[in-house]
Amino acid sequence: MMCCMMLGLEANAQKDKRPTSYNYQRGYEAFEGDDYEEALDYFNRELQENPKNGYAHTLVAVVYYYNDEYGKALNSADQAIKHLPKKDSEYQILAHVTKSAVQLVLEDTAQAVSTLTTAIKNFPKESDLYEKRAQVYYELRQYDLSDADYRKMIELTPGETTGYMGLGRNANAQKRWDEAIKQFDYAAKLSSGYSAAYAFRAESYIGMKKWDEATDDLMTALKLDSNLKAFGLTTELKEPALTMMASKLKVQSAKAPNESQWPYIIGTMYESNDQYKKAIEFYNDANNKDPNLSILYRIASCHYRTGNYQQALVFINQALNMDSTDTDCLTKKADIYMELEDLNASLEQWDKVIELDPEDGTYYLQRGWVKKYNGDTIGAMEDISMCIVLLPKLSMGYIARGDLYTMQGETELARQDYNKVIELEKNPEDHQCIYYAYQSLGENDKAIALLDSVIRNDSTDESAFYNAACIYSRMHNKDKALEYLRKSMELGNRSFGHMKYDPDMNFLRDTEEYKNLIEQFKKSSQGDETREQATSPMVTTEVPFTKDAGVCMVKCQINGLPLSFVFDTGASDVTLSMVEATFMVKNGYLTDSDIVGSQRYMDANGNVTVGTVINLKKVDFGGLSLTNVRASVVRNQKAPLLLGQSVLGRLGKIEIDNQQQVLKITHPQDL
Repeated sequence: MMCCMMLGLEANAQKDKRPTSYNYQRGYEAFEGDDYEEALDYFNRELQENPKNGYAHTLVAVVYYYNDEYGKALNSADQAIKHLPKKDSEYQILAHVTKSAVQLVLEDTAQAVSTLTTAIKNFPKESDLYEKRAQVYYELRQYDLSDADYRKMIELTPGETTGYMGLGRNANAQKRWDEAIKQFDYAAKLSSGYSAAYAFRAESYIGMKKWDEATDDLMTALKLDSNLKAFGLTTELKEPALTMMASKLKVQSAKAPNESQWPYIIGTMYESNDQYKKAIEFYNDANNKDPNLSILYRIASCHYRTGNYQQALVFINQALNMDSTDTDCLTKKADIYMELEDLNASLEQWDKVIELDPEDGTYYLQRGWVKKYNGDTIGAMEDISMCIVLLPKLSMGYIARGDLYTMQGETELARQDYNKVIELEKNPEDHQCIYYAYQSLGENDKAIALLDSVIRNDSTDESAFYNAACIYSRMHNKDKALEYLRKSMELGNRSFGHMKYDPDMNFLRDTEEYKNLIEQFKKSSQGDETREQATSPMVTTEVPFTKDAGVCMVKCQINGLPLSFVFDTGASDVTLSMVEATFMVKNGYLTDSDIVGSQRYMDANGNVTVGTVINLKKVDFGGLSLTNVRASVVRNQKAPLLLGQSVLGRLGKIEIDNQQQVLKITHPQDL
């Protein structure tokens, strides 16, 4: 929020008599270069010499805000407001905005509004201040006050869209759909290329159940700039809008066959509606057009949700081939190993995740669960206690620790943790595990009543039914536990590994009914997995290479043109030299339709410009064939083609045998 306020702050330094001292100027230069540590060092030196330099106090406040040091930021902002010249609107506004931002982080909304109101009183023609206060009022659901500020913005800047968008968004929040559409219509007329106007108007049409208009607006927003609001709305669509939107996206995909975003969006829509096989189909299409880690992660997640854990492991490993430090992929791999009942392998992944991000308390909680399942109660207690230290308001941590205390006979400590859960989840919207707390405290009726309420609110939530099964199992009510467990699996729950180790299932686990139920649903999942694996056995291909100036060179054909490429495990993308790209265009190996994406740079003479994104229809090497490979054109590159991780991830496991000078690539047979 503050960065945009910094633009041009020093442009009128002479006019406004802003500081010209050495430490201040060096600090300002470091700040502009995003070197906040150096900036803070210079500004603190400046303030030692000139403690009333309000400009330095202002920028120090901003740096402290960026560093999450909110107490220091608040003090510095107050000093800035006190010592800045009253007429220097830019810095005065920045100081007030920084102060209000800190107050919002500290959840002191009344003071944040007061700070912005003071700034507005001093600078009543600054529309940005009204926008920020309107946003606070919106978050407080004080829509009338928010509307008043947006109307003031329109009065001050009638040619800008922000005020109209704010009024429309407020109307949407109150389900005044007609009024919202009126505002978004005007915003779209002011700026026809403004994708947010169409995305928010689509939300209005969805509220009115005008599906055709809604999906048209979503398509417009997505075509303009892949608007995130529009993308999010597509994932929330249900029938009949789901099929309608999917059809329009399929038409767009046919019109732009090289662009991966359209099948990817279709995939996310189907995944959000639990249609995982359809989602995989479209994700595979997107991945063939533009392989990347995010798509591979989504494919792995869909296989995971259907219980095809071996397939999920294949794709998550491909994603990790692209980035071995991606914590989302590593946590997914840990979950997959859990379902494959390999607890040690799961723990190994959690160790990697926590090494990469030791400050995320949820990781300790999840590793603690696995340690508990693996019989390491001491290690589990350490991890779960660490979670509570890092996330003292996360109720699941207290449930997990309370259960461990119960196992160890520490009933009073367990009772304290269960009561803490009830304290944290006193509001219905906060309920996550309060029913476990009540059941553990012997208040079974309260636990059941709360669970029934959760299920009534969403009868399609498989986790709610699984929680009910656990609660009834803990209560030794076999029939009810089996009933809810079946319903959970009918809704898609395939977490068989978790069920095997979950102590909440201890009462059921040895019963014939439980075993038969698990076997029934396991067979359906394993049948799908077996069929998928049978269609694509893994084989190893050896591809010869030569060394040239220390790099691996591999012979290939690009759209039938014999070339060589550099095999580079350190590069992220595929790149092609400008000379080679232009040669391919002029000799028919590339056509205009192969110049893809938003960067279409080819002049009237057929010369391809640096930055162009090209689709290589076919890349053949060593008996392997890849289709629709994206390449970026670069100016300076000795080799005509560099093959990076965006394609390497599609190949599978790769080993470099320098002695034999071959690449050993383990890949699906039908690659």
